[in-house]
Amino acid sequence: MVARVIFVIIVLALALQRLLELRLSRRHEAGILAHGGREHGADHFGWMKALHTAWFIAMLAEVLLLDRPFIPWLAAVAFVFFIIGQALRYAAILTLGPRWTVRVMTLPDEPPVTRGLYRYVRHPNYAGVILEIAAAPLLHTAYLTSMVFTLANAVVLAVRIRTEEYALDLDNQYRHAFAGRPRFIP
Repeated sequence: MVARVIFVIIVLALALQRLLELRLSRRHEAGILAHGGREHGADHFGWMKALHTAWFIAMLAEVLLLDRPFIPWLAAVAFVFFIIGQALRYAAILTLGPRWTVRVMTLPDEPPVTRGLYRYVRHPNYAGVILEIAAAPLLHTAYLTSMVFTLANAVVLAVRIRTEEYALDLDNQYRHAFAGRPRFIP
């Protein structure tokens, strides 16, 4: 029972974190647009929001309604990957600063950000999201949520990454700056 309550608190804290990130993103988006930036691929943003919302609901439903057991060793392994995911995401957010958004936004003729983790991989933020979506449900053995949403996230990210890389190459010479860098794993 205690593990279940802790899991619910973690999921709610993660949902609050995502809402605060959306707020930060909106501020950054306004700044980018004010400096001549533009948005790309707005049509898939709704799918991303739906995926994340459903992920939170599914985690809670699977644990609470299907009465999933708490398995300490699985939770420990999942926690390590979850923390790595959080670290990757926040390193990306801090590195991108006011250019970090949840929407695909570009500032034409500005060079792409190539410092921090971006020296080694093209998408540290998405690597973090991948780890979080897979690991967070496993903190309390919600393995169905982990599997289903890892696959759904892969589909959404395939579209998003293609859109983002095209937009960055169009406006920021991305392909030249990131030639030879892997997407997720250095």
